[in-house]
Amino acid sequence: MQRLFAAALLLLIPCASAAQTPPPQIPFEGIDVLKPPPDMHLGEVAGVAVNAQKHIFVFHRGNTDGPAYGAAAAQLLEFGPDGKFLREIGKHLYAWSFAHTVRIDPQGNIWAADKGSDMVIRFNPAGKVTMVFGRKPEASDENAHPLEHPMPPRPPVDGQFRQVTDMAWDSHGATYISDGYINSRVAKIDKDGRWLKSWGSFGSEPGQFNTLHAIAVDAHDRVYVADRGNRRIQVFDTEGKLLKIITIDVPYPADAAPAIGPRPQPGPDGFTGTGNQNQMPGSPWTLCITPIGPKGQFLYVSDAFPGRIYKLDLDGHVLGWLGSAGKQLKQFGWVHEIACPSENELYVGEILNWRMQKLILHPDRAR
Repeated sequence: MQRLFAAALLLLIPCASAAQTPPPQIPFEGIDVLKPPPDMHLGEVAGVAVNAQKHIFVFHRGNTDGPAYGAAAAQLLEFGPDGKFLREIGKHLYAWSFAHTVRIDPQGNIWAADKGSDMVIRFNPAGKVTMVFGRKPEASDENAHPLEHPMPPRPPVDGQFRQVTDMAWDSHGATYISDGYINSRVAKIDKDGRWLKSWGSFGSEPGQFNTLHAIAVDAHDRVYVADRGNRRIQVFDTEGKLLKIITIDVPYPADAAPAIGPRPQPGPDGFTGTGNQNQMPGSPWTLCITPIGPKGQFLYVSDAFPGRIYKLDLDGHVLGWLGSAGKQLKQFGWVHEIACPSENELYVGEILNWRMQKLILHPDRAR
């Protein structure tokens, strides 16, 4: 373990610091593009995805059904490129419990990760369920209740999840699933749905995780994992070998305010440890890698405090940042998922502001 730790430190990507030139702020526009029917109201927008036809998919914590506490909160909606509402997908689906993320795979299938039911569902483009992963607790079980977070965590079980968070695909069609809040591992599944393997455990050592909140794969089949509780992004090959650790450390204003709750306070080793893990500066909530463009691919990441979105190259260098915490357009209230169909076009789903914003970036205007 000590050798692994030392090797990982050698791979650690240098972060911006006061001694370095801070990355520029990227000018951008924020547009409230969605046009739901008058009687439809979005809840917490946990997931957003965009397909090849520029249709927008929103997975939100709305359409509540049940008691005041613990109500089912998941609804998957599709909108046209102009924001016009088209349809609801999976209405009354057995897996719907607590929405987390939605993604579109290279074949146009629609995938949803439900943190509450511990399930991942694949729909075909027509909206039919074509593959199911995981299993929710049986409603008939007299002991059915929300999952505990024991320490140390219970051993994971192949084929099952405990508060699953996200999914991504490599060039061979394998699916990678981040699992997640209780289990601390990445699961790998082949194109036919067969469970292949998993890697990772709870902890702070290289290759360990503390809340895998998002996952993405680049064109070279490198697997990026948002290790939110450890304030880092870990990069692996498709077999789980650690390749690189990325951290984000960009200066922010001394008067920056959180979107909600108290301002995070640094500890003796900086913003580390499990306290305030959701709001540590640079702690990755989201991962989105752009398609290959004229300048290659880029990685977009968001944090909760100071509430910004960061643009990185795939080596982990921060190229710029945008936004801040707040409630107005061009401000963010806990960005929970980003869709990035091109380098300068982003769609961001917000938890606290119950909305999705379309962002148009203008990096050419940055000073």
